[in-house]
Amino acid sequence: MAAIADEPHKDYYKVLEVDYDATEENIRSNYRRLALKWHPDKHLNNESATAKFQEIDEAYRVLSDPEKRHEYNTTGYSGITRYTLREYLTRFKGMILTCNGLGMSHASIWTQQLMETEGVD
Repeated sequence: MAAIADEPHKDYYKVLEVDYDATEENIRSNYRRLALKWHPDKHLNNESATAKFQEIDEAYRVLSDPEKRHEYNTTGYSGITRYTLREYLTRFKGMILTCNGLGMSHASIWTQQLMETEGVD
């Protein structure tokens, strides 16, 4: 687990050049395009092209499998500080909309506690 924390974060959606809500077809299509572009046979003796191809393959293996993609989306490197606000909202809009649709409060637990303590004084 420590090795994972030391590795730089890989945003598989950016690697495959797809949106965070990309369909399976979009993911497959971009994977094929990028795999052909960076295939080691087209870039003989080029280690950076081989590394890029391996990164694309790794991203596809995760995002093409519904279970792995769900796990990546929910428990992967999803720290808010790693994304701009737009990227964060785009990536997690499904969860945000679902929570709001279920009638969950918009206020955070911290805001609720602050409001309760201010009301006591």
